[in-house]
Amino acid sequence: MSISPFAQRLTEALGPEIVATAADAVAPWLSDWRGLYKGQAQAVVRPRSTEQVAQALALCQQAGVPVVPRGGNTGLCGGAAPDASQANVVISLDRMDKIRSIDTIANTMVAEAGCILGNLRRAAEENDRLFPLSLAAEDSCQIGGNLATNAGGVNVVRYGMTRELVLGVEAVLPNGEIFHGLRTLRKDNTGYDLKQLLIGSEGTLGIITAAALRLSPRADSRAVVLAAVESSRQALELYSLLFARCGARLQAYEFFTGACLDLVLTHAENVQAPFAERYPAYVLLEIADTASEDVLNALLESVIGEALEQGLCLDAAVSASLAQLQGLWRLREEISEAQRADGLHLKHDVSLPIERIPDFMASMEARLQARHPGIRPFIFGHFGDGNLHYNLSRPLGADPKWALGEGKPVSDEVMDEVARYDGSISAEHGVGQLKRDAFLALKDPLELRLMRAIKQVFDPSGIMNPGKLL
Repeated sequence: MSISPFAQRLTEALGPEIVATAADAVAPWLSDWRGLYKGQAQAVVRPRSTEQVAQALALCQQAGVPVVPRGGNTGLCGGAAPDASQANVVISLDRMDKIRSIDTIANTMVAEAGCILGNLRRAAEENDRLFPLSLAAEDSCQIGGNLATNAGGVNVVRYGMTRELVLGVEAVLPNGEIFHGLRTLRKDNTGYDLKQLLIGSEGTLGIITAAALRLSPRADSRAVVLAAVESSRQALELYSLLFARCGARLQAYEFFTGACLDLVLTHAENVQAPFAERYPAYVLLEIADTASEDVLNALLESVIGEALEQGLCLDAAVSASLAQLQGLWRLREEISEAQRADGLHLKHDVSLPIERIPDFMASMEARLQARHPGIRPFIFGHFGDGNLHYNLSRPLGADPKWALGEGKPVSDEVMDEVARYDGSISAEHGVGQLKRDAFLALKDPLELRLMRAIKQVFDPSGIMNPGKLL
């Protein structure tokens, strides 16, 4: 099959080792990992340098060709999948995977956008430092995609979202200009913080090619507790106690319902029930410090003892070894895979004011059961920062493709209830294609107007990641 004139021009400019145009070479880059979205593209560009990214974008803008930036393809909202236009050009930075520098005096790391997150974490550890961003997909997601979506993860309670870990970025704008913002300064109050516009923009303003990241001290002493709780309200009360007693040592506070644990025990291999009996819900919390494990264990024993005395939890299991720590974490981390084994389901990545989570869960369940009897909620997430993964599966015995038919009206109800409780319909996964309609319907009109104005400044030709976000 002959290639398009523009793909030919790209190939001549960058070389056939950078530009792929054959149908079988382009095909793997056209869909998201969940298989919900699949589009078209005339070429895939895999540059090795920022200059090659700039050259590709300049050519695309001159020709009015739409560009779809792509990271590790671990997103859940279709933000890196092209739409149905055959004109699309996918640009992947997977070959730009160098760590340019690590500074253990200033505690910074400069890394290219194609670096795998897990590799960055290991490189920091080898230099006796910690890069605290931690996700379930960290051994396949790329730091450029993490920045583009402002990823969250399990350590937000202590370290914040991705944007709080970034000192500077290098990026290529749609016209091919290079934004040289790769500064490692902690303090720079010289005008607007332009990097923050690029972080979380989902590839709609430009392509981040490198980032200067903040490093923290290694906190090798870790301890994990799995606590059984009666309800999300009890989980909230327990969180208040732990936050007060553990302070900055508290780096993860995860919540999941008994239904989630049952699903993991059914579908995951080599996992064990943590208690002799089942409970309505569970909290998994982790504290970490540079101090010895004895100090952490003494603190945990004191705090959990106080929690049990006050009736803030029903039972508790404390990790006594690294193997036990990892085993307790698996009960939380295997939930998504276990639900995938259960069948197609509706994912909702939402955030709420923490103190309103119990009321939201109660009203949301009542609303769903009244209108969609038998629907099965699987609720888990990063409770300590207000983030719930409010996932829903079909009623038992229903058509396996139930979510495809009932999905939109059910999701609309979830989004509406989240808005009613002053929450956000996207806590950490972005908007992409999946949530674009809800985003446009629920976002404040003034905010949308300002976003569109910013988009016009950065991308007046409208070539960047069409069909996403705005």
